[in-house]
Amino acid sequence: MDWRAVRFDWNRARAFLVTAQEGSFSAAGRALGIAQPTIGRQVAALEDELGVVLFERVGSTLVLTAAGLDLMEHVRAMGAAATHVSLTAAGQSLSVEGTVGITASELIATYVLPPIIGRLRQTHPGIELEIIASNAARDLQRREADIAIRNFTPTQPELVAKKVAERHARFYASPAYLDRIGNPTSPAQLANAEFFGFDRTDTMIRILGGMGLALTPRNFPIISDSHLVHWELAKHGVGICIVMDEVGDVEPRVRRVLPDFPPIPVPIWLATHRELNTSRRIRVVFDLLAEALADPPAVRPRAPQ
Repeated sequence: MDWRAVRFDWNRARAFLVTAQEGSFSAAGRALGIAQPTIGRQVAALEDELGVVLFERVGSTLVLTAAGLDLMEHVRAMGAAATHVSLTAAGQSLSVEGTVGITASELIATYVLPPIIGRLRQTHPGIELEIIASNAARDLQRREADIAIRNFTPTQPELVAKKVAERHARFYASPAYLDRIGNPTSPAQLANAEFFGFDRTDTMIRILGGMGLALTPRNFPIISDSHLVHWELAKHGVGICIVMDEVGDVEPRVRRVLPDFPPIPVPIWLATHRELNTSRRIRVVFDLLAEALADPPAVRPRAPQ
């Protein structure tokens, strides 16, 4: 191979790739943590090196030229290879110091993780943690996190996954709201109740329909992609929220709806990229999370109502 023929800088190629994916220099700068003018200079330098124009401006958006489109496939492959190199190098680390990113749903990150994180910081103070609270599944292959706590079975072959627990979720609402809808005692009496949806799809309707609740879109008048927003709305008497019983049962402002109704299973899975599975610090965090999440949730006394 004639290495002298390789005349461009990977940092410039990365700036081009991220700009193409994000649609602007400013968005690429935010994604990379680099100033917008620096991104623009790197892309311009790459264009000079290669002797082609990679973008044209359409309004406020950058659009790939024909030359840019031709290069994208190759640069995307370079980005995937660079990510793999980073994963492999991180996986070989024997240090128990450094940063580990953990992604989990808002509810788990807010109510389940804090005591576990406290224990981890006490036993391994050299490990710094980044907690990504998100109801969307972050991409471990793209290093958006190192370890994911998920409520569904990870299926990507590049991941190492372990089911560590099976928790349960139930319906909760404030006493005032339940009084307002007649204190229902059967699923049929929830026909006019108000629930909270994450989006306008019929996913929740189908899931709850399979459990015997005959609901329609009219039962979901409020939509938010934040589970914490749902929970606060329920506490304030706006409607019914589905949360894990270890969270709902200790909140004094709500009570279970249909206490004898079968709980909704909430599987708890841990996942990490297989390359990171050999990193000592990630293995330490993974194992501690697995042990702590497998323990039955502590039951705290409910405050007097």
